[in-house]
Amino acid sequence: MPFLSDTLARVKPSPTIAVSTMAAELKAAGRDVIGLGAGEPDFDTPDNIKAAGKAAIDAGKTKYTAPDGIPELKQAICDKLARDNGLAYVPAQISVGTGGKQTLYNALVATLNVGDEVLIPAPYWVSYPDMVLLAGGTPVPIEATLEAGFKITPAQLEAAITPKTKWLIFNSPSNPTGAGYTWDELKGLCDVLLRHPHVWVMSDDMYEHLVFDDFEFCTPAQVEPKLYERTLTCNGVSKAYAMTGWRIGYAAGPEMLIAAMRKVQSQSTSNPCTISQWAAVEALNGAQGFIASNNEMFKRRRDLVVAALNGAEGITCATPDGAFYVYPSIAGCIGKTSAAGVKITNDEVFATALLEECGVAVVFGAAFGLSPNFRVSYATSEAALQEACKRIQAFCAGLK
Repeated sequence: MPFLSDTLARVKPSPTIAVSTMAAELKAAGRDVIGLGAGEPDFDTPDNIKAAGKAAIDAGKTKYTAPDGIPELKQAICDKLARDNGLAYVPAQISVGTGGKQTLYNALVATLNVGDEVLIPAPYWVSYPDMVLLAGGTPVPIEATLEAGFKITPAQLEAAITPKTKWLIFNSPSNPTGAGYTWDELKGLCDVLLRHPHVWVMSDDMYEHLVFDDFEFCTPAQVEPKLYERTLTCNGVSKAYAMTGWRIGYAAGPEMLIAAMRKVQSQSTSNPCTISQWAAVEALNGAQGFIASNNEMFKRRRDLVVAALNGAEGITCATPDGAFYVYPSIAGCIGKTSAAGVKITNDEVFATALLEECGVAVVFGAAFGLSPNFRVSYATSEAALQEACKRIQAFCAGLK
C-alpha cells in the first residue's frame, strides 16, 4: 500500500519557487545569475509599517488571536474596501489568512466536492489549478491568447460553463501577464455570470494598486452589485505594501462562506502571525503615498523590459497594464538551436538553456498554462534588468 496520498500525486511543486531556488543554488556555487523569477517587490517594507510591527512586539501583542484575524484588522479591511472599491462589508464577512494563497485555498477546500469544476483563465498563476486539485475539484482552463490581450471573452466564458461549474477564478491585473480588464470588459463577463446563478466568483485582486498609465482597476462585485452575494473578493498586503514575508492575505464575502473558511483555518494553521496582523492594520490605515512613487519606478522598469525584449530576435512582448511581470512569446525561437547545441522545442527548454548558457532565470510559460512564452518579473533593479535583457538578446541572436 502506497504511503503518500493519491491527491498529492495530482499536484506538482510551484515552478516559480523552483526557479528561484535553482537560481539561488547556482549563485551559491559561484555562477553569475540574474534571477527574474521571484514575484515580489524589491522595495523594503515602509518604515511606518515596520514600526507598527515593532510596537506590537513591545506591547506584548504576541498571543493567539481569533483564527481568522483580529477585530482591528478586519475593520481596517472593511474600511479599505469601502474607500477603494465602494464595497460595503462588516467584520463578520472578513477572513484574514497567512498570505493570499491561504485564503484562496481555504475557500476551495470549504466549497469543492469531487467533480466540481473551477474555471481558470490561462495564462494563470501557477498555484490556482493545483489548489483546485488538492481541494478535490477539477480545474478547467480558458485560453486567453496574446492576440486577445491575454483576456477571455464573454463568449469563451459562456461556452466553458457547465452544470458542474462552481467557481470562476478571476485575476486582474494578472500574474503572469499584467493584463487588466477594463470596466466594460469585466461587465461583459459579469453579464454572463448573471445568467448562471450556480457559478461563484473568486476575484484575486492582489495587484490592485500596481497599475500604470491610465488603467483603472475594478473588481467584479463593484462592477455588478448583483454578484455581491456570490463573490469572494480576495486581496492582501504582500505586493503593494512590499510585505511578502509578513504573510497576510484577506478575503471578503458572504458570512456563510467566511464561517466555513474560518472552520478550515481553525483546524490547520489557526491565526496568522499576530505581529504581522498589527503591521497590516497600519499598512491599510496609514499613509498610502509611497504606492504611487513605487509604481513610477515599476513603470520605468516595465518600459525598459518591454522595449528590450521586443528588440530580441524571435520574441514578441506585450505591454502590461499592471503587476510587475511581462509574458513574452518565443514563437519565433521554436525549432532553432542555441549556441551550445540545444534545440529549442518548447518554452521549458528555452528557459533552461537561457539559465545554463547565459545565467538568466525566468519561468517557462507551460507552468502558467499558455505556451510558447516565459515570465519575467521586473521587480528588481534597472541595472540588473538591463544586463538580463542584453543576455536574452544575445541568446536569441545566437539561435540558428
